Amino acid sequence: MAPQREWFEKDYYKVLGVASTASDKEITRAYRKLAKELHPDRNPGAEDRFKEVTAAYEVLGDADKRKEYDEVRRLGPMAGGFGSPGGFGGGGFGGPGGGTFRVEDMGNLGDLFGGIFGGRGAGGRRARGPQRGADVETELHLSFKDAVHGVTTSVNVPQEATCHTCNGSGAKPGTAAHTCEHCGGRGVLDDNQGLFSLATICPVCNGRGTVVDEPCPTCHGSGMERRVRKIRVRIPPGVEDGQRIRVKGRGAPGQGSGPAGDLYVVVRVGRHKLFGRRGRDLTLTVPVTFPEATLGTTVSVPTLDGPVTVRVPAGTASGKTLRVRGRGVPAGGSKNGKPGDLLVKIEVSVPTNLTDEQRSAVENLAAVSEAAPRTNLEG
Repeated sequence: MAPQREWFEKDYYKVLGVASTASDKEITRAYRKLAKELHPDRNPGAEDRFKEVTAAYEVLGDADKRKEYDEVRRLGPMAGGFGSPGGFGGGGFGGPGGGTFRVEDMGNLGDLFGGIFGGRGAGGRRARGPQRGADVETELHLSFKDAVHGVTTSVNVPQEATCHTCNGSGAKPGTAAHTCEHCGGRGVLDDNQGLFSLATICPVCNGRGTVVDEPCPTCHGSGMERRVRKIRVRIPPGVEDGQRIRVKGRGAPGQGSGPAGDLYVVVRVGRHKLFGRRGRDLTLTVPVTFPEATLGTTVSVPTLDGPVTVRVPAGTASGKTLRVRGRGVPAGGSKNGKPGDLLVKIEVSVPTNLTDEQRSAVENLAAVSEAAPRTNLEG
């Protein structure tokens, strides 16, 4: 990817609120937090800030782009002076550093600065190759059961599209844009730096090469409008809360025949009134009476696919966990290919209001019981 002029002007690390030494995980974590706070669905007034954060993550979230961005920022717009001592490895152009300018240096730097220093194609315009569209992130809220079994559903994704009123011209219907007189329609201005010519974006037309006198009332002259696109998404069985599902090629459209970006769907899973979850295992608390725990019993417990019978051994203590194999989260796309288990935690209920008959029975039991276990704690 050719470096953009914006790379020199914007500190993407500052945009995401991280240090330049931040790890990939720290950058991703910072982006997710900001994207959630600034998403247009939640914060309609923060669209520009959301775009800025997304653009920053598109560069810093890609290892190759981040490396190139860091190098561009280190060199600066004039790559250390381009002719002053220290340029091109400290030697400049035959300067005091003893270095010698080589044609190969120009070839290597051509890719790096081609889009900024005089890099123009036919007609004097800057040459722009195909550019990949930005990645887009959205949230999807699922019920506990849909997350366990998987589901195919749709998500609404706000996206920039050609304005339907002006067909992208930016001009009010019945009017037309005219060539920018300031830059002659090129969209850029040349700032002669001697051997090099620094191309800057025209401040009048903002790089478009045309000027709109009467802006379109729908897009206000930008030629683009924000629309909501409905995209079908398949969520695999066993998806967890916070997991990101990648939908390739369904992000923002590319420019100049470039490929579209990807769509990332962040799944938010609702709670279940009975079940909890630990990875692929489901958890469930089942109350039993003191006699049932003491003498043993069988209880019917619910699962996501219907009730099953569980045997509670005699002498089961409160807090003991019984495992029902294969009744947890389905295998889905897991590597081990095995479903999770249902973990049944036994909770012994202690009665608070006893009848006279029940109290008498408990007292008789206490009279014939062994010494309380706590006597073992006496010194």
